[in-house]
Amino acid sequence: MAKRVHLISIGGAVMHNMALCLHELGYQVSGSDDEIFEPSKSRLEKAGLLPKAWGWDPRSISKELDAVILGMHARPDNPELKRALELGIQVYSFPEFVYEQSRNKKRVVIAGSHGKTTTTAMLMHVLKEAGMDFDYLVGSQLEGFDTMVRLSEAPLIVIEGDEYLNSALDPRPKFLFYHAHMAQVTGIAWDHINVFPTWENYVEQFQLFLDTLPDGAPLSWFSEDETLQALLAKDGGRLRSLPYSTLPHEINGGKTVVKWKQKAYPMQIFGAHNLQNMAGAMILAQELGIEEPDFLQYMTSFKGTARRLERLLNTGDLPVFRDFAHSPSKLKATVDSVKAQFPDKHILAVFEMHTFSSLQRNFLDEYQGSLENADEALVFYSPRVLEHKKLPMLEPEEVSEAFGDGVQIYTDANMLSRYIHARLGPNMVLLLMSSGTFEGMKLDFSYPAT
Repeated sequence: MAKRVHLISIGGAVMHNMALCLHELGYQVSGSDDEIFEPSKSRLEKAGLLPKAWGWDPRSISKELDAVILGMHARPDNPELKRALELGIQVYSFPEFVYEQSRNKKRVVIAGSHGKTTTTAMLMHVLKEAGMDFDYLVGSQLEGFDTMVRLSEAPLIVIEGDEYLNSALDPRPKFLFYHAHMAQVTGIAWDHINVFPTWENYVEQFQLFLDTLPDGAPLSWFSEDETLQALLAKDGGRLRSLPYSTLPHEINGGKTVVKWKQKAYPMQIFGAHNLQNMAGAMILAQELGIEEPDFLQYMTSFKGTARRLERLLNTGDLPVFRDFAHSPSKLKATVDSVKAQFPDKHILAVFEMHTFSSLQRNFLDEYQGSLENADEALVFYSPRVLEHKKLPMLEPEEVSEAFGDGVQIYTDANMLSRYIHARLGPNMVLLLMSSGTFEGMKLDFSYPAT
């Protein structure tokens, strides 16, 4: 008989993909959530897994269940969780369940404050092109992959290792639970101050991650990150250190071409951070048996991931990009990449403060200079989001002071939309950066006649 699994908070981006994966494997899957948004809702409904009602019902938890998978957003007092514990049912967090299903596999984990999703996607793309059988866990829907999670009999699994908290029952970083055999760390820049209130506390999590790696494990890491340099200096050679930097390249007519051993590889992605992450992924691929020229050739067909420098408008005179950037280091890397790719165009960068960290008054100063390489920079935040997150209201003046001279602040999405449309024109690049939706802002990408 198929195993029976119940997912608490089934509607999450990764959780609903796990539900779909287990359903495909023949598990009897049920789940609950207090609210489910698209595309999770439609995908669960199509598979017959959408809960019949919103909310938590302890009656859905019975001794017939083999396991409960606990989503990150479930609270400790969740009535279904309490019932599962009372009945002695095995409760896994999402990372714990992934590890349980991959105990006998080689586990490759991509960690770092930025670039995890894209780097994981790069390695997945190359492994697929090379015809290798592998499982995966990645934080974005990727072209060529049906779900964000795959579990099978494959001997290898590639995992995006998030430093955010595991679950209400065990609030340690997720990446500690995967017990990697080999890893990449893309860099360290303070984030998630709601759970890591100091820089030192945040860095400590990455030290703990490195401590989980076995002696002699291959570690691909960005050599120009001073924090990583310090962590590896303390390592004493326990790990097999494999540092990398930016791949040699040229930018010709808005196209990035990687130059490697007298050969040219035209890429569909661009930006120094992408070329750094690609160098790290190339090291991991070599460890898995894929040589450098093959890796780079496979990468020429890689188009990137959703909302990571994703091109929304593919016209020559007005490129429009969308990016998930929200932390200061991500903002700077994204803006700098676009400016380097389009040095002769006017870069209009628009950032929405949406995460808990970005809306914290004591974190604002971290954004100083993050947008300085944009020709024009706009910052938007919604007072309604601040109210929803129960955070103190911010004044536009203090936000402007934090970001630096010349940055325009908006708190009304309609006014922001009107301003952007009035500014659009030829010889411009529009860059939209947010982990949210700009309050559903819709843009007309045609521009006024001049």
